[in-house]
Amino acid sequence: MTPYVLFFEQIDHLSLPYVGGKGANLGELTKAGFPVPDGFCVTTYAYRDFIATSPKMDTLFAALKAIDPTDLNLIRELGEQIRTHLQQLAIPTQIRDEIIQAWTKQGANHAYAVRSSATAEDLPNASFAGQQDTYLNIKGQDELLQHVRKGWASLFTDRAIAYRAKNAFDHSEVYLSIVVQQMVMPDISGILFTADPVNGNRSVVSIDASFGLGEALVSGLVSADLYKVKNDRIIYKKISQKKVAIYSLPEGGTITQELPEAQQGQQALTDQQIIDLAALGKQIQQHYGTPQDIEFCMVKENFFIVQSRPITTLYPLPEIPEQPLRVLLSFGHIQMMPNAIKPLGRSVLRTAFPPQVFVEAGSRIYIDLTDFLLSKIVRIFFPKLLKLADEAMSRSLHSVVKRPGIFAGNLHSNTPGTACKIAAPILKKAWKILRTGDPRLAKPRIETFMQEKMQQTRQALSSVQGAERLKVVQQQLDGMLMDIIQEIIPYVVPGVLANKLLEKLLIRWMGDAAELHTLNKSLPGNVTTELGLQLGDLADLLRKLPEVAEYLKTADDQTFYTGLAQVAGGNTFRHAFEKFIDQYGMRCPGEIDLTNPRWRERPTQLLSAIFSHMRSVKPGEHRQRFAEGKKEADEAILRILSHVKDNRFNLKLATRLIAVFRYMGGLREHHKYLMSVILDECQKVIMAEVNELVTMGRLEQAQDAYFLSLEELIQMSQDDFSGNAADLIAKRKEQYQWHQNLKPPRIMTSEGEIIIVPPDRKNVPEGTLIGSPVSAGTAEGIARIILRPENAVLHEGEILVSPQTDPGWTPLFQSAKAIVTEVGGLMTHGAVVAREYGIPAVVGVDDATTLIKDGETIRVDGDQGFVEILKQ
Repeated sequence: MTPYVLFFEQIDHLSLPYVGGKGANLGELTKAGFPVPDGFCVTTYAYRDFIATSPKMDTLFAALKAIDPTDLNLIRELGEQIRTHLQQLAIPTQIRDEIIQAWTKQGANHAYAVRSSATAEDLPNASFAGQQDTYLNIKGQDELLQHVRKGWASLFTDRAIAYRAKNAFDHSEVYLSIVVQQMVMPDISGILFTADPVNGNRSVVSIDASFGLGEALVSGLVSADLYKVKNDRIIYKKISQKKVAIYSLPEGGTITQELPEAQQGQQALTDQQIIDLAALGKQIQQHYGTPQDIEFCMVKENFFIVQSRPITTLYPLPEIPEQPLRVLLSFGHIQMMPNAIKPLGRSVLRTAFPPQVFVEAGSRIYIDLTDFLLSKIVRIFFPKLLKLADEAMSRSLHSVVKRPGIFAGNLHSNTPGTACKIAAPILKKAWKILRTGDPRLAKPRIETFMQEKMQQTRQALSSVQGAERLKVVQQQLDGMLMDIIQEIIPYVVPGVLANKLLEKLLIRWMGDAAELHTLNKSLPGNVTTELGLQLGDLADLLRKLPEVAEYLKTADDQTFYTGLAQVAGGNTFRHAFEKFIDQYGMRCPGEIDLTNPRWRERPTQLLSAIFSHMRSVKPGEHRQRFAEGKKEADEAILRILSHVKDNRFNLKLATRLIAVFRYMGGLREHHKYLMSVILDECQKVIMAEVNELVTMGRLEQAQDAYFLSLEELIQMSQDDFSGNAADLIAKRKEQYQWHQNLKPPRIMTSEGEIIIVPPDRKNVPEGTLIGSPVSAGTAEGIARIILRPENAVLHEGEILVSPQTDPGWTPLFQSAKAIVTEVGGLMTHGAVVAREYGIPAVVGVDDATTLIKDGETIRVDGDQGFVEILKQ
């Protein structure tokens, strides 16, 4: 017979299906010997049998299943209907009798706290905290039964329904247990986090404490004291004015009382109690093996634990020791793709880059900078260099390297020396190119190398078959980075240096660097700019082919090309489109992740950009703009040279720097273009072998391979894979879905601390969003929030607001009046292209896609780095 009641000592973590998350944790803590007030759980069997007596619940569950989580009015109406119905439903006799027996055994004269405990609650990645109701100081049999029924009904509070709907939990598959726990009458209560819940530091214990019952703190009636403890030492204290407290009444229920004035500013816990409580919290964390959110209370100097659950909001740590402290930088932010990356994508990147400095956290890749930062020169210059990629990241790193003793305990590493050995010849060559030689030869030299590298890669991959091809993929990836660094970067660096030198010199010579903005326009040789221009040509062609345009509105990837042959003009468009795909089909948004579908695989990804171009750009306007930009740049060159013509040295210097910048400034996208080609060639080979594995029955479907590493695929192709692949893939899919919803930090430490340094807000109008100015000018227009470029719809005069941009977003730039992104810096893709197109851009605007609402009118100030939301 299934039990309707279980006492805490009968419960552990395996009991979750019967007593929910809260009940399972209380039983686990009790069995482990932690100080937990006695109690019992009314099991989920009781809830299910209670619900089964209702003639209406099947219909009501069906209504819940169809509900829209954003339809708050319907949620409110349906929730009230269900709660009213359940509170009027009689408790079956057997359930009622077992509850009374347990209550009598526990002590009928005691007061109890009655709490709901759902099976989808206090889980590692979904806390459901506060979704159901809690009732305190309940006395007497009738009151207990009434509140058990209220607890069951609280599974259908408005907030609980909305939370489950938003997180895709089936309402009929979430069951409720009721925790009945003996009340203690605390002098002090509060919440203890065994990791800092704000910045994620796993070595810091954070404690909120106030007088009386903890409900005053949870409900927001009082501001609690805040204490922080690290390594058994109090590192922070904030003593609040605690004006009220909630206390239990002798007859049952609670009362809110104003505290005496002398007590309001008093420290709730003594320093020794803070240290002791933090140690108790760490013991509980050690038992569970994960950071905990703990509710505690203190009665006459004794601590009691009334709940412990996992902290679900922490960003995952990499699998490296917390000490000695390591400093980690988000590779995804540098690459303008902070999204989660599937295991195969991460494996490929770690193969292509130095493995000793790459770690994984939250399905992203982080660069361990610590060994490099042991060098004083690197600590000085690298944060400044990082401004070119992301100013917020630069601020954070600059802050962390200034901390006293930040790298104490780290042994001296030869990594900085190795890096210098690699960098020295590159910088030497770059400096020589900056000073001498013909800048016009840089592009043909790079492109010759690229052609040779691409040809060599294709030949190597086609020379073997089967599992050996995957090993050759590893070999090609392993040497890719160094080849690119040594052969291409020496031609990119002079353009960057020339840009920075010109900025300083123009300020000295002309009072400001305004002409530099014009010099950035229509740089020759930028492969990504050429991509945008060719896409504009496709849009112009499509204007002349109305039947093709109509077909493309409903085209799908599987029949994309065959469908073109069925409409007038289809073959003409197909020829032009295939020519574009031959050159750029390896690209896509987030192209550093090999598992993202390329344009050649899903050509419909490009259609929204083509249609947006047709709506917002006149025929031929994109080519005309580029020509005008070149003309404006040429005129700016003449103005600069005319300004310094009387000084022979300055004239010679300006002429040289301008030439280097104009001919080499557009080469900064070539290395990524080559990487995307090589990754695509590797992807073709990998997926060909994956399809063989599917045919052999070793994989269920091709896309399951995305959740295995390259090494695991090699093992599987050799029939040398140990373990259950299906179970491993399912587990990784679930983890990936969880990690996708996390916001990755730019800079974090091995302790989990997220380093955030907000921008300077001096003299900034209220309500203005601050970022980094990367392309000059000011523009006003309708904000269009675009999270994925393949679904984008841009009209004339609209401003693109996105999380980030990379070359896969380029097709939209022709249509945008201005650009705003959450991630980016002066030399990142979006900034460079915006400057070439002459449109204002502000990047690094935190939470821009949520703070700015789609359709709002905004002003983008690319000179100061401001985004202002304008009142309608």
